[in-house]
Amino acid sequence: MNITLRQLRYFLALSRTGNFTRAAETIHVTQPALSMQIRALEEEAGARLVERTPQGVVLTPQGRALALHAERVLGAMADLEGALRQPGQGGRLMLGMIPTVAPYLLPEVLPILRARDIGRDLHLREAQTDTLLEELLAGRLDAVVVASPPDDQGLDGVVLFQDPFLLAGSAARIADLGNQAVAPAALDPGQLLLLDEGHCLGDQALEVCGLSRRSSRLDLGAASLSTLCRLAAQGMGLTFLPQIAKGQETAAAPGLTAISFPDPQPARQIMLLRRRSTPADGWFQDLAGMLRHAAQPLLG
Repeated sequence: MNITLRQLRYFLALSRTGNFTRAAETIHVTQPALSMQIRALEEEAGARLVERTPQGVVLTPQGRALALHAERVLGAMADLEGALRQPGQGGRLMLGMIPTVAPYLLPEVLPILRARDIGRDLHLREAQTDTLLEELLAGRLDAVVVASPPDDQGLDGVVLFQDPFLLAGSAARIADLGNQAVAPAALDPGQLLLLDEGHCLGDQALEVCGLSRRSSRLDLGAASLSTLCRLAAQGMGLTFLPQIAKGQETAAAPGLTAISFPDPQPARQIMLLRRRSTPADGWFQDLAGMLRHAAQPLLG
């Protein structure tokens, strides 16, 4: 049996409309062309599939059985075609973000993605940088948002935005600094609260200060920036707060005060990365543009 997808599409159009003329119009072919394909389908099936009556076309029992299977086959083909489209252009987009970006950027960008009909097939993964890069290279993710330039030559990326660091602590601790902008290198390392190892934000904060983890007496191994901010709000130390997190974290941790560093302000560079072997075909730049647009209210 050699039934074609074209024959199944023509047959379903006929079964849905119950009329050869209307069926031909819905699939934009001539009626003779439609009739020829239906006859060929009946020959392949070895049975009559439709009956012509004064009221229109009626499916035979064999025709009704074929219609059920045809719906499933063409539905599966539509799913397959969608899966093979480029990410963000009808295919599923697998996007990863680091934990110090995702909670702040995602609420801003998701409405934009939904408006572009991307959110419907969007899968999000939040993990540390090393894990995201491993999954990106393995093909389990299409793109990742990180705060470190790629070391692997198989990756390409674009800069989304610069995210300045702020100094955050309780009002009393900030007042002890004279409420003045303090150079990172002038900070007492014993007062610094850091994320645990593996979070790039903690390492970047130390790099800005010219310190190592051994210098920080209050390295509590915190797993989230929100935890650090709550500890800092209670006066347990100072921490580096990315600008994009300021609004959410100061609202969630009463008493948390954040001030800017003096120029040149330290900042991290947020990037969108993809595999170099993945065809960009517009989706990558479109995604980068939406992420940049979503970040603007957080950086203002």
